Amino acid sequence: MANPMQQFEVYKIGPSLQIGNIDLSLTNSSIFMFTSAAFILVFFFLGTKNVSTIPGKLQILNELVFNFIAKMIDETAGYKAKNYFPFILTLFLFILTMNMIGLFPYAFTVTSQIIVTLSFALIIFIGVTVIGFAKHGVSFLKIFLPSGIPIFLLPLLVVIEVISYLSRPVSLSVRLFANMLAGHTMLKVFGGFVVSLGIIGGWLPFSFSVLLTALEILVAFLQAYVFAVLSCIYLNDALNMHH
Repeated sequence: MANPMQQFEVYKIGPSLQIGNIDLSLTNSSIFMFTSAAFILVFFFLGTKNVSTIPGKLQILNELVFNFIAKMIDETAGYKAKNYFPFILTLFLFILTMNMIGLFPYAFTVTSQIIVTLSFALIIFIGVTVIGFAKHGVSFLKIFLPSGIPIFLLPLLVVIEVISYLSRPVSLSVRLFANMLAGHTMLKVFGGFVVSLGIIGGWLPFSFSVLLTALEILVAFLQAYVFAVLSCIYLNDALNMHH
């Protein structure tokens, strides 16, 4: 049976390109990132190329995606966050596309790499923190001071709130990374059982593989949705400072 972890190996494709200490060589990970970005661009280009009152299938799909993200932002972050719609839309679709492409045979799942998911999470964390201080100044630190709490409990609760705030990028990145890693590992394991048991004994693991694939499609969507929703919730904290 093939090593199920081998599918997550990052390797160079083509000649090496290095500038100083920075390695800019193409890898299987970067190629699938570019592929995901190109797919999204083509999707929106074709969907908005001939906008009409009676929309075609791609235009309807574009509008559904737009409305879905707009509603999500409105429900989680409020009207003040509408200016961040393009970013949240791009974030959701980029993660969703990479998750879905990774389900194809011989494709690489970019979101199974902790460095990728952590990079996304740090962008959200740093961006939200900057927005909070830009909008509220030093008063943004009040987010660590829960209202209506007895004074003698404040030191303990402030420490808890700070730790909770600083752990956001960790929980955000690990959740996506772990789900993608675990799901694809299980698919590889059951796929190996199908091959090793042959035609006679491979039907049971094959059935599980089909069910797992359906489950992974759902997980791929849910993880992109959860990542976007939590980003909106963090944005809401920075804009509105509700505690």
